[in-house]
Amino acid sequence: MKVVAPSGAVLSPVEITSASVQRGDVIQVGGQQCRVADLFQLPGGAKRLVFDSGELLTIHTMTRLVVLRLVRVRGGDPAHALATRRHRR
Repeated sequence: MKVVAPSGAVLSPVEITSASVQRGDVIQVGGQQCRVADLFQLPGGAKRLVFDSGELLTIHTMTRLVVLRLVRVRGGDPAHALATRRHRR
């Protein structure tokens, strides 16, 4: 499922780990959507996420979560983000 934002951006579900989580990712925790405001590296590859609400979540290296990530679209046309890319040979 992809949701088109009015600004020409697309919200897309992405599976993340502690290595790929980013600021701005939206994670659903306990039925509530929480946006990652900041993150800190912890020993052993874990990360501590700080949400806009001030709540904390620690994810370890083996943790996998599905988040909504805002993907900006070149030229402001969301159709480009949804189309498959073809490369010339």
